[in-house]
Parts: sequence; structure tokens; C-alpha cells
Amino acid sequence: MNWITKFIKPKIKSLFKKRSSNVTENLWTTCSCKNLIYSEDMDSNQKVCPKCGEHHKLTCAERFKTFFDNKEFELIKTPLPKDDPLNFVDKKKYTDRLQAARKLTGQDDAVLISKGKIQNIEVVAGAQDFRFIGGSFGAASGEAFIAGAQYAIENNLPYIFFSCSGGQRMHESSIALMQMSRTALAVNELKKKNVPFIVVLTNPTTGGVTASWAMLGDILISEPKSVIGFAGRRVIQDTVRETLPDDFQTAEYVKDHGGIDLIVERQYLNSTIGTLLNVLLKKAEAKAKQESNVTVDQSLQSAS
Repeated sequence: MNWITKFIKPKIKSLFKKRSSNVTENLWTTCSCKNLIYSEDMDSNQKVCPKCGEHHKLTCAERFKTFFDNKEFELIKTPLPKDDPLNFVDKKKYTDRLQAARKLTGQDDAVLISKGKIQNIEVVAGAQDFRFIGGSFGAASGEAFIAGAQYAIENNLPYIFFSCSGGQRMHESSIALMQMSRTALAVNELKKKNVPFIVVLTNPTTGGVTASWAMLGDILISEPKSVIGFAGRRVIQDTVRETLPDDFQTAEYVKDHGGIDLIVERQYLNSTIGTLLNVLLKKAEAKAKQESNVTVDQSLQSAS
């Protein structure tokens, strides 16, 4: 009887417990509004809570599917530098963290670059997966960002990037910090070539990402209530020794203080950015035509 009580019954209970918890996990999900949401409802609403409107994080693939026309896109292969150049170890080896993140996300690094169409306009788009070590930006992310910018310049395509990051990847120390200047230089090249660069800041966008390319877009858009800032709220509050507003560092607060241009709900990003690109591309075309006419006039004057 002891054998049955000690081994058989607990085993049966554990089997039922595992099964029921898996079913619950598949059918339902939770939101910060403390409502239990049917998973299918959340997925069909592009991971936006139908109760409170909170925009939950997306994977890179999910982001591209919600953004591109007809959910169609093609990934662009980007360089992958050597892992763990500093042989970094804290509580775990950095190589172990990378292995775990790759297994979780199915990506080599936090950033993926793709191409597709927005309102029938071909664009290059990048996105960050927060599950990959907090979307942190290291050497591989920098190489991916620059490869996307280079592809956009070579093919004269607008560059759209969705930020979602805690900042630079400190496991790579100064190598990660170098990416701030490298990505800023890449954005400068986009501007020199009159290639539109639009950044969509999602929750959260903080640290070195905010201090570099994420705030250098020709147009800065954010999803509602996204956290946007450099240092954390607590750090700033302890530094200035003043009580900060409740909405401090939210997209709405940043927009009110001139930090971003637009706040757009996820379902309208495709149409809004498509409209903006139509305007930007027409201006670029008109500018190129004007410069061409000036060159022709100068040539005629020289000839005469």
C-alpha cells in the first residue's frame, strides 16, 4: 500500500497536472490589465490586448507578418561575427547565453533584416526580438543593421526599423558600445543618399539604442504607451531627486515634449508608413529632378 501511495498516485497526479497546465497555456494568455485573454483573440488582434489595448511584444517574424503587404517578406542574410570575443563570464558563460537565446528564438542574434512591400512600395525592414538577451545590441546586431542600410542604399529602397531593446550588450563591452557610432554613421550614409529612414519605437526602447540610431530617423513613430528613454526611471529620479510624472518615459510623454513625431497603433502602421513613404519618395524625386535641371543649366552656361 505504501508503494502505491508514495509512487503511483503522485505520478498520476503529475501527469494530469502537466497536461492541464499545457492546455491552459495554449488556450489562454494574460495581460498587465489582469484579464485572461483567449490566445486566438490576441493573435488575431496582432498581439494587442482587446481589453486594454496594450501592445504586447512581437517576434521578428511576427513583426514582419503584421507589417508587410499580404504578410509576404524575404529575409536578407547578414554577417555573423565571432561569438564571445572577450570570453565573457558572469553567472553564466556568454556562449551559454547565446546558445539558449538562439534555441528560444530560432535566430542567430536579436536583429533580423528583411525586404517586402508596404502599400506596394518595396522597402527594407529590420526588427529586434526582445527574447534574445533583452534585444541587446552587440556586434552581430550592428553588422545586421549596417547590412540592411547598405542594401537599402544599393537598391535605393526606404529603410524601416522596429526597435525593441534594453540597450547595448554589455557582455561585449566596448565592442557593443562601438556599434552606437557605427550605426549612426550608417544612418548618415542613408541621409546622404536621400534614402528615407523611418524608426518605429516599440516597448521598450532604452539605453544605447535610444542614444544612437533609434532617434535618428527622418520620422520617429511609436506604438502606444511604449517605454522610451536612456537611463531607467529610478536612476533618473534618484539623480534629480524629484518625483517624476506617472507617464514619464511613455511614448505619449515623449511626444508631448517633442521627442517623437507620431504614435500609431499597430494595425495602422502599414497604411501610415505607406502614406509617409509616398510623400517622402515624391519629394526625393522632385529634388533629384531639380538638381538634374541645375546641372544641365550649368553645363549650357559653361558651353556658351
